[in-house]
Amino acid sequence: MRPIVITVILLACSNIFMTFAWYGHLKHLSTKPWIIAALLSWGVALFEYLMQVPGNRIGFRVMNLGQLKILQEVITLTIFVPFSVLYMKEPFRQDFVWAGLCILGAVFFIFRERLMGGY
Repeated sequence: MRPIVITVILLACSNIFMTFAWYGHLKHLSTKPWIIAALLSWGVALFEYLMQVPGNRIGFRVMNLGQLKILQEVITLTIFVPFSVLYMKEPFRQDFVWAGLCILGAVFFIFRERLMGGY
């Protein structure tokens, strides 16, 4: 399997754990003391790091740091929007579309040499 594909899969899985670690406690632990939420979130985040670290290491072999970061932002928004709407029951906002378009612009600029074969 290609390193970029492996990277995307690992970072997407990592991001699912990250999103739950960062925001899942708002739905399930909002009445518990913050320290309980923090410790449980920290436990969930361990699984994030178990996928994120190898994903970034594999990705860094074939992408530069900026490309790796922008890829992570694309994955983050791709995971966050469905999480927000479907799991947290937040309304879909048009701002998600505008944010996505801005990130697509970032993808173009950070990957343009690779996409266009130089410029």
